[in-house]
Amino acid sequence: MTDQLINDRDIDFLLYELLDTEQLLSRERYQEHSREVFNATLDTARTIATKYFANHNAKGDANEPRFDGERVHMIEETQAAWDAFAEAGFLAAHADFDEGGLQMPEIILRSAMAYISAANVSSSGYPFLTIGAANLIRTFGSEEQKALYLPPMQDGRFAGTMALTEPGQGSALADITTTARPQADGSYRLYGQKMFISGGDQSLTENIVHMVLAKIEGAPAGAKGISLFICPKVLVNADGSLGARNDVALAGLLHKMGYRNTTSTVLSFGEQEGAQAWLVGEPHKGLGYMFQMMNEARIGVGMGAAILGYQGYNHSLDYARNRPQGRLPSNRDPSSKQVPIIQHADVRRMLLAQKAYCEGSLALCFYASALYEDSHTAPTAEEREQAFALLDLLTPMVKSFPSRYGLKANELAIQVLGGSGYTREYPLEQYYRDNRLNPIHEGTEAIHGLDLLGRKVPMAQMAAYRLFTETAHRDLESARAHPELAPLADAVAEGLTLLNETTATLLSRLAADPDRTLANATVYLDMFGRVLVAWIWIKQALVATGGLANSPADSDDAHFYQGKLQAARYFINWELPEIKPQAELLQRFAPEPFEMQDAWF
Repeated sequence: MTDQLINDRDIDFLLYELLDTEQLLSRERYQEHSREVFNATLDTARTIATKYFANHNAKGDANEPRFDGERVHMIEETQAAWDAFAEAGFLAAHADFDEGGLQMPEIILRSAMAYISAANVSSSGYPFLTIGAANLIRTFGSEEQKALYLPPMQDGRFAGTMALTEPGQGSALADITTTARPQADGSYRLYGQKMFISGGDQSLTENIVHMVLAKIEGAPAGAKGISLFICPKVLVNADGSLGARNDVALAGLLHKMGYRNTTSTVLSFGEQEGAQAWLVGEPHKGLGYMFQMMNEARIGVGMGAAILGYQGYNHSLDYARNRPQGRLPSNRDPSSKQVPIIQHADVRRMLLAQKAYCEGSLALCFYASALYEDSHTAPTAEEREQAFALLDLLTPMVKSFPSRYGLKANELAIQVLGGSGYTREYPLEQYYRDNRLNPIHEGTEAIHGLDLLGRKVPMAQMAAYRLFTETAHRDLESARAHPELAPLADAVAEGLTLLNETTATLLSRLAADPDRTLANATVYLDMFGRVLVAWIWIKQALVATGGLANSPADSDDAHFYQGKLQAARYFINWELPEIKPQAELLQRFAPEPFEMQDAWF
């Protein structure tokens, strides 16, 4: 089977043709870099991914971490992977030069992480979380907190986590019960329990910095009373040396269907004297702060889901090209040679669907990373504000669409291999198990559907939604200038019109009847996601059309661009039309799930 991670040509297409990442070099922050530096960074990521992460993807799945009551034990390859990632500087890649960072654009860091995730999505969880926690401290922490925690997090001595979920609450963060008790020295003592904390304990680093949501005693009820705290596993002295063990205990490891080499933990804070912690920013604003890390994680989850689907596609494509079986229906000669299964039309259908889902999802996640970059470093305030607004609106789909359809792609990949796909001889069943987490963590589909329809679409008189439709229509007008793309552009325009009509219908009743209006929000999320990815495919088709016109016939580039165009045709002609029955259900407020009674089940 193939040992390929990501097709480098895909990365090159996304970075330099679809997104024009090279133009970032004109921004003051990146003027010391070059395209060669960007590519060298990706080359390093690919090498580390291949040498240190891919080598234990299956082994980490088969030998998950174990807790002996005192210490977490992990396979030794995980340590080597962590060390290689840290030594290459990736934990500090996007930090400023004067902070010891590489001052890399967000899109380059996320491209590098894509290689790591492709090699081993489970072991990539530790650096992924540490980068997010460090970003949170960098943005909202005090100067003392940044000086104390960022250097060891950036050099790999400390790891980071986000501790939100509690055993009885799940996504209902407003109802968390972890309590913070103020101390005379300005610190706090935490009491409570957190669950499903990825990377909450491990044997890779000398310390773990937990970013914990809790409520200060006497705080207002609900989300308005949540604060954010730094709570290290081991206390850190003022000079940066390690002190005593903090009152944070690992209650146990959770045993998962997939992502097995990323520890999933239950943590107890304050079983004895209370876990010592320090407030980040202002009291009662913690949930707003934590949304920075949560939104980064949501884009990362979408990227990971797209990559897992992409890896399944790679393996099933390789298998289909090399597995002989059967003959074409037109061949009635039983003595003739069997054909590779890729010659069977239904196998090509399954491969094309995977390609459309995964390359569309990957392009969507790269686009979101570019928006994140623009929201911080675009030349004008207006450009930064528009990028932030658009990213904020699209984040529910960036997380949820790849999570749903990357998983569907893995299912199709297993089907291409038939019975072999259902065995552990091939990695596809692990990809499927790993990917099954992605529709759940960092907000289930239902949570994101409610957020999208109930908050983000109507926010600021639908300003971000209007910005999305205006941006999409500009690309559709450009596509109509190409005769071969005009029918696809018209189909996506019809999809946008149907989305607009459905959105208007739903919002007309949102204030008066929010329960019934939001009852089918997950269907709306999927409908919006299909329209969004159809637009992303139009953007890719525009680039591919130009590239094809400048490529020699029958060249590798010509085949590459033809593949992009055919995937665009497939998605827009096969997948986008599914929004029509969805719109019908939504516009009539289809009542069956809402009206179903508990006693009737």
